[in-house]
Amino acid sequence: MKIKPRNILIVRTDRIGDVVLSLPLARIIKQHYPNAKVTFLVRAYTKALVENNHFIDEVIILKEESSRILIAKNVKQLKQKNFDTAIVVYPTFKIALIVYLSRIKYRVGSGYRLYSFLFNRKVYEHRKDAFKHELEYNLSLLSQLGIHHIGGTNNVSFDLDVNKSSLKKVESLLSSLGINKEEKFVIVHPGSGGSAVDLPIEKFIELVKMLSDKNIKVVITGSENEKEICNKLTLNEFVFNLAGKLNLEELIALISKSSLLVANSTGPIHISAALGKYTFGFYPKVKVCSAKRWGPYTEKKFIYEPEIECKDCTVEQCAELNCMNSINVSSVFNDIIKVLENLNGE
Repeated sequence: MKIKPRNILIVRTDRIGDVVLSLPLARIIKQHYPNAKVTFLVRAYTKALVENNHFIDEVIILKEESSRILIAKNVKQLKQKNFDTAIVVYPTFKIALIVYLSRIKYRVGSGYRLYSFLFNRKVYEHRKDAFKHELEYNLSLLSQLGIHHIGGTNNVSFDLDVNKSSLKKVESLLSSLGINKEEKFVIVHPGSGGSAVDLPIEKFIELVKMLSDKNIKVVITGSENEKEICNKLTLNEFVFNLAGKLNLEELIALISKSSLLVANSTGPIHISAALGKYTFGFYPKVKVCSAKRWGPYTEKKFIYEPEIECKDCTVEQCAELNCMNSINVSSVFNDIIKVLENLNGE
């Protein structure tokens, strides 16, 4: 029986990139059920990604204490909202239990977890097989609402909002660094969430040197914890290190002002793609964290993978063989130059 939802909760309580790849669900649901209310349940630190989205009616923050999920408080919070449908995009036992205990009538989730009995509308797909992109796996969950949307980079919209006050702050910061409003600059984000295998920092250093030698301004971004590796890239007066200096709203604003972004498989790569920027990504050939599943969801992408041949690659094998070191950053540099030249011609 097809669900006819009126009050929908979308649960995505993991990291930045994961939340970005769930944003298109809101618009698609509204297109099919224009009178339904759509609410997102997210962690506090990803709130900026879902705020002010025209297709999201409300944002609820997961209640936590010292990174520990508070089951009773979350159940109480959800019960008050009277949801009739929950789509658990990111399933964990605790999240599934909270949704179940909240007595939400229709609970959509994966059918392949030990705790899948807590869902009563199940989708049977093994994401680790990486037959399609993570965003398209997210869209599959909508089949339980009678929505069959196959995705495609020209057929989804992220509707990611750029906060106006954060944009002004970023413009002022760029101006103080000597980067004027219309000037082209490249963002390099060398860190990652640790979910994939990264390009070695030496390769990033090589790339940043090539760019700055051409007088191209490079802005380095990263978290407070990534300051050390970001400092290694601060080679000369053409490189500006903003590691640990921006909150998520400001990072979104900075990316919106950039010409392109270069990064490992991590959250900012998906923000860049969502904002329609040229996006350069480094990916291992490991199926579960491959570009096929986790690449930037845009036509404006450049993907670089190890140039050595390998079969049934694993994270451990990729790290041991130092596969990512085989990526030729001269090719990356040449592609960046071509993009910048095209942008200058526009």
